[in-house]
Amino acid sequence: MVRILVCYFSGSGNTQKMAEFIAEGVGAEGVDVDVRNVENVNCDELLDFDGIILGSPTYYGTCAAPIKELIDESVKHHGKLDGKVGGAFSSSANIAGGNETTIMNILQMLMIHGMIVKGHPNGSHYGPVAVGAPDKNAEDECIAYGRSMAKLTKKITGE
Repeated sequence: MVRILVCYFSGSGNTQKMAEFIAEGVGAEGVDVDVRNVENVNCDELLDFDGIILGSPTYYGTCAAPIKELIDESVKHHGKLDGKVGGAFSSSANIAGGNETTIMNILQMLMIHGMIVKGHPNGSHYGPVAVGAPDKNAEDECIAYGRSMAKLTKKITGE
């Protein structure tokens, strides 16, 4: 069965809410989804998933240290995540608060692992964002993103 990890760090709970909405979308496509705070993810477990979606609040225009630490530790698996589906999402305190730079930082790290990253022609092109607590628009974007990532992961794995 196709498995996707939605891994996040959340200081205020906003990014966690986004992770739960994304997981709702993934699950709606019949894909096994595991939603976890990054502090409960061992880097070796990344190998067990067909798709990995990372979420972080924006801290100084980039991801929170625990997300970066997970990726830094994952260097021991360099090349072993090749071909898996990757995605990112972010929350910030302000409009133009660095959401897109945070997402792009995460996506760049996933691409260096050889992961497959999908853009979206409508809505949040790089991945869902929220300013403060996710509003209805952010909720809808997250659910749609989860569905899209699940569909791509099923296509890539042939299921």
